Amino acid sequence: MKTIRIGLAGAGFIARIHLEALRRVVGVPVEIAGILGRSGAPALAEEFGIGRIYDTYEQMLADPAIDAVDILTPNIHHAEMCVKAAEAGKHIICEKPLTGAFEREPASMEELYRRAVERARGIVEAAERNNVLICYAEDFVYAPAVEKARRLLAKGGGAILEMRSEESHSGSHAAYAKHWELAGGGSLLRLGAHPVGLVLHMKEFEGRMRSGRPIGVKSVLADMGNLTKTQAFQNSGRKWVVDDWHDVEDWSTVILTFEDGTKAVIHSNDITLGGVVNTLDIYSSNSVIRCKLTNNDAVRAYAPDSDVFGDEYILEKIQTKAGWTYPSPDEDWARGYPQEMQDFAEAIANNREPLSNGRLGCKVVEVIYAAYLSAQSGRRVELDDK
Repeated sequence: MKTIRIGLAGAGFIARIHLEALRRVVGVPVEIAGILGRSGAPALAEEFGIGRIYDTYEQMLADPAIDAVDILTPNIHHAEMCVKAAEAGKHIICEKPLTGAFEREPASMEELYRRAVERARGIVEAAERNNVLICYAEDFVYAPAVEKARRLLAKGGGAILEMRSEESHSGSHAAYAKHWELAGGGSLLRLGAHPVGLVLHMKEFEGRMRSGRPIGVKSVLADMGNLTKTQAFQNSGRKWVVDDWHDVEDWSTVILTFEDGTKAVIHSNDITLGGVVNTLDIYSSNSVIRCKLTNNDAVRAYAPDSDVFGDEYILEKIQTKAGWTYPSPDEDWARGYPQEMQDFAEAIANNREPLSNGRLGCKVVEVIYAAYLSAQSGRRVELDDK
């Protein structure tokens, strides 16, 4: 079997997670052939035995040794990099979100919605036109808890009536995430993309299981805010959460109505202490299924002081190691990263679509920007489900 040679475009926080996941691919030979990045690339190349550091993305795409690219750059670069990769004949895995709309002024939110959807569809069309695969890197789709939920639903046969899903934590420290012109949105786009993608996937799964076609979103209703800008927060004393957002939201709630009349509620915020919240609750006609993707209780540990466990990793986004904590035995596995890379490699090797594909990423963008439009206009937004 031919070795799949992958080039990483990006060397930030998420690059290490992807590299560790790629190391765990089995049954398909995979090689990290090169990496592109600013300050972090040399250290990652040395640690993971990557033989080449590219100076430019164009240099990576021109390398005939590269079969696929893993796009891990800030959101604003995703669309252009995906299209260029497709035109160069490289398979693509792209971190969430697939793309967005970044030119906030003087464009209206309706125009931003249109641009975001147009860009997302352009990525999918470029991949199809050039006969390359695109994996939308929605790791939640691959999480073991979600895989178990799919099996339970398949056996139970009940109709999904409502889902409630959330990703929240204490805020991103990445500078670009604070600015709409670089990130394309705030907590909804950066965090909410996960639960949005997850509930869309679950209704697609249910639809294909029942009738052979996915169940899409009919309408979106949303509310958003900047809670760290409120007087209540400003007067609250010591600040434990990120509060230097420039022009993006730190709180959002979205209600989706699907074509079959069922509902999903999506929540995301940057004001949650105590670790990342990643949940999916499914209420079907004959069952209730609760998925907790992270911050599980497989291990409990107590320390009277935060220095007791030294530099041993406990859990993402916790503020202290003192007291009772829940150290994760394998947080990346619980969130689905190794399974995602396994599927991507197998999809390339077997010339099939990955479970989380470009169409899912495109639909996530459409739903999220419809939510921004809904929150700004104060009305429900009906989707143009083309």
